[in-house]
Amino acid sequence: MATLARWRSHEELQGPGREAAIRRRRRRGSGRCRWAQHPVADMPVSKCPKKSQPPWKGWDEKAQKNGPRHQVYTVNGDHYTGEWKDNLRHGKGTQVWKKTGAIYEGDWRFGKRDGYGTLSLPEQETGKYRRVYLGWWKGDKKSGYGIQFFGPKEYYEGEWCSSQCSGWGRMYYSNGDIYEGHWWKDKPHGEGMLRLKNGNRYEGTWERGRKHGNGRLFHLDHGQLFEGFWVEDVAKCGTMIDFGRDEAPAPTQFPIPKVKLLDPDGVLQEALATFTKTEEEEGD
Repeated sequence: MATLARWRSHEELQGPGREAAIRRRRRRGSGRCRWAQHPVADMPVSKCPKKSQPPWKGWDEKAQKNGPRHQVYTVNGDHYTGEWKDNLRHGKGTQVWKKTGAIYEGDWRFGKRDGYGTLSLPEQETGKYRRVYLGWWKGDKKSGYGIQFFGPKEYYEGEWCSSQCSGWGRMYYSNGDIYEGHWWKDKPHGEGMLRLKNGNRYEGTWERGRKHGNGRLFHLDHGQLFEGFWVEDVAKCGTMIDFGRDEAPAPTQFPIPKVKLLDPDGVLQEALATFTKTEEEEGD
């Protein structure tokens, strides 16, 4: 049969006899122990009041710009209208720079142009605004696909990186020429095609804005084709043949004659003799 161990009152266990009473009532064998409710457990407990923040902190939080706002001016006269987050331009908004008159409308991310947006500038003579760029931004710089207008008839559409034409793009020049191909640091670089206003075109490789490497130059106005190798915009070697001469608007007076050897066997024998002689001299 289980033994029920009972303790004396709380007062009896206080003072010098506390340890002796505990030793006398040390549990031995198997049994069940029930503790008397401690008087302190019935006492009401008061929680510490939550520390309130100083008034200045609340005023500062209210002063922080978050969400949509009306125009906010800076000391230099620039002003911004739009969304904010943690006192930074974030979301949709419009920025106006007083010094240049430039206007940006679009996406912002933590104080920088980031996302899709348009940039406009005033005309010096008329004061009317014209769009100079519409496209994507990243970290306050043009990045991704965008269109840049350099003048009424000159613009670039294509890829950007760090506010420079980089990647694939097409440039329409004011003189009527069109370049389509790869770019690097604002210059044609890599494979590309330049189509001139008169219809002639160059297809080949470029390096830092110049023809460099293998390429083909179509003289469609004269009905000729030059295929060769360029170095810094200068053709060093190649071949010229007739190409669409019958349909050319201004063909040359005489066609280009076909080039052929008068004595191909003799040239071959001479080359073999020179090669054999060189081998014998090196062997000695």
